Amino acid sequence: MKHLLNLLAAIALLVWGTHLVRTGILRVFGSNLRYILARSISNRFTAALSGIGVTALVQSSTATSLIVSSFAGQGLVTLPLALAVMLGADIGTSLMAVVFSFDLSWLSPLCIFVGVVLFISRPETNAGRFGRVLIGLGLMLMALKLVSASTQVLTQAPAVRALLESLGSDLLLEITVGAVLVVVSYSSLAVVLLTATLVGTSVIATDVALGLVLGANLGSGLLAVFTTARSAIEVRQVPLGNLVFKALGVAIAAPLVGLWLRHVRPYLGEPASVVVMFHLTFNLMVGLVFIGWTQVIAGWVEKLLPKPKKSSLGGRQHHLDPSALATPSLAISCAAREALYQADVVETMLRGMLDVIKKDDLRLAQDLRKLDDTVDALYSSIKYYLTKISREALDEEESRRWTDIISFTINMEQIGDIIERVLIDIEDKKIKPRRQFSEAGMAEIVELHERLRDNLRLGMSVFLNGNVRDAQKLLEEKARFRDLERAYANTHLGRLSANTLQSQETSSLHIDLISELKRINSHICSIAYPILDSAGALAPNRLRTSAVAEEA
Repeated sequence: MKHLLNLLAAIALLVWGTHLVRTGILRVFGSNLRYILARSISNRFTAALSGIGVTALVQSSTATSLIVSSFAGQGLVTLPLALAVMLGADIGTSLMAVVFSFDLSWLSPLCIFVGVVLFISRPETNAGRFGRVLIGLGLMLMALKLVSASTQVLTQAPAVRALLESLGSDLLLEITVGAVLVVVSYSSLAVVLLTATLVGTSVIATDVALGLVLGANLGSGLLAVFTTARSAIEVRQVPLGNLVFKALGVAIAAPLVGLWLRHVRPYLGEPASVVVMFHLTFNLMVGLVFIGWTQVIAGWVEKLLPKPKKSSLGGRQHHLDPSALATPSLAISCAAREALYQADVVETMLRGMLDVIKKDDLRLAQDLRKLDDTVDALYSSIKYYLTKISREALDEEESRRWTDIISFTINMEQIGDIIERVLIDIEDKKIKPRRQFSEAGMAEIVELHERLRDNLRLGMSVFLNGNVRDAQKLLEEKARFRDLERAYANTHLGRLSANTLQSQETSSLHIDLISELKRINSHICSIAYPILDSAGALAPNRLRTSAVAEEA
């Protein structure tokens, strides 16, 4: 029992080390990897090469699949090119299996020591995150050594040998076991390395190991499909196409396992080398055979998972892609795009509010009030999406952006609530009693409304670009708007003194309306504070203009 626990612990350590390396690389190089992929996907061959390079670094074809699937979901890459990247990604992970098949256990103490020193001394920097990668590499190398030692002792038991020998009777069983192990462990690389270690210590036969390798390749395709199961159709098409490649490859390679063992095995030496080279050959074969078939397979996938037809009324692309959560910096970008859509809905409400005031359109008022439910739902979904992003995976700039998005969506949600209350007041105090603002009063409302719309557009630009000069301009608008609101309140009181009938009938609504418009403007101008604060342009009680001038 003790030896079995030692083996399970070693396998768990191998899987955990692989996870540390994958997440660490994504945290250090995530944005650069996305940039490399985005720039290199110009044709099928460069796409495949970029997939090899990125996956060799990340050590996970599943992680590459999630990144590329997000690109496809956002319309940044076509499905055939995304499938070409995945063909390269599978080759990349098999190359890393070959590298780890060598005895590199002597590197384990050095990697762990240097990694721990970097991670503890500078945890919030890229150096600290790279230390996490080194810790993962060290744990992987140590785990492979522990697996080898544990299996040599464990396999002395007759019951264990009988159980392992039973796998050799059914290739389909071996493929199934390999696929299940990958789905459970979330790493095809870990399963292939484990298989190579087991065959190297004579725990399982070589032919059984090759069946497990085929299953591991099929399992990595299934894992990506499961991971993106709740994503948009465009996102799910990429892993499904990759699964089709793998299934066809397994169907072709399975009958050839005997020929491989008979003709190729004698030239490869150690049994562990036979396993990892078979893994590499399999993925090279799939890549070479199917690189010219990406367009055809893409057509099949689009028939199996057709894109939904978008109606002209309600269809839109949702940006909160669950698969992007594997790359926190990419997830931040997705949340920002959804926040801008929320602001677009708020702008629609704000623009329609003036039409309701001018035209007494009760139906439009009711439709605009329903949009506040959309604004609230978007706020909730964006907030929930952001909470699923690991804060420790973000660098200082990304963490600040995370906070900016939360603040922006809160302001938009509160603006939507204010507009809804204004619309209710207009219905109850103007439309239903059939009252009208005076000509001068309407002109004041129109002036404030136009300034408000301009400020909202400026606020969206500040949120998107983070320009300090625009943020300064937006904050200055807060004081101007406040002065206008006070001036128009005084002129309204003057009209009341002159006994203007329309002003008297709408006095309460008029004062409340310009006050609510000022509140909306305050929420819009709040967008500028994080930008100015990060630039050092805010003093405790006043705008520090010198810092703004330096930034400009």
